Amino acid sequence: MKNVVITGSTRGIGLAMTKVFLREGCNVTISGRSASIPDTLNKELLKYNGKYQYISCNVRKRSDIEVLWEKASDQWGSIDIWINNAGQNCPYEFSYDTAASAVDAVIDTNIKGVIFGSQVAAKNMLLQGGGQIWNMEGLGSNDMLQVKTILYGTTKHALTYFTRGLAKELAGTPVKAGRLSPGMMLTDFITKTPEGYESPVIKNKSFQFVFNTLADRPETVAAFFVPNMLKNKKNDAHLVWLTNAKSIARFMKSPFVKRKLI
Repeated sequence: MKNVVITGSTRGIGLAMTKVFLREGCNVTISGRSASIPDTLNKELLKYNGKYQYISCNVRKRSDIEVLWEKASDQWGSIDIWINNAGQNCPYEFSYDTAASAVDAVIDTNIKGVIFGSQVAAKNMLLQGGGQIWNMEGLGSNDMLQVKTILYGTTKHALTYFTRGLAKELAGTPVKAGRLSPGMMLTDFITKTPEGYESPVIKNKSFQFVFNTLADRPETVAAFFVPNMLKNKKNDAHLVWLTNAKSIARFMKSPFVKRKLI
């Protein structure tokens, strides 16, 4: 049984991983910026095996992350797996049209939030004698350039560099750092703008074809990630769901196999 902390885990891939961890009998601390989670979500999570608690945490504030560690550690005794999953998207527009507030939000969440989370987890895991830190990659981590998303992609590119460097710094210690590469997923990141409106990108026919060919639901990706994290023994591990081979195979099958997500 492992004790797990996941930031940004009230929806999307974070929530999907929470459910799988609970199914596996793990203790999970979930978090988000809201003061509490809806009763409907609380009742849903209670159906799964394992135990969980919710802690409000804004990853842009290191003090919040420190409290998240303290409360999770107090509840479970130690933390075996810490996942920096909280992320922030940008409006789908050219970078030079993007407001300064949106730039601050994506950088503070996707870069500083991951750095703060990794710092707090690494220091405390070294003190407790072990643990694993996982950071969530995204568009930009593999050097792919896509206009109107380059600010988000820039943060994910930086996240990959940071995580690989962190793994080098932790080499020879009982603490491990690794990366989770989910590929394309049907989440609010795709379907909605940061303000909660329908994203204009989903009306693009070319995007629809690529997305329907390559994307998966977060539950599918979580079912791959969680067992592999639980059995991982390697530092600088990289768990990749949408491999190049899988992408090629799906494009080859696309004339015969119709996948419809959006």
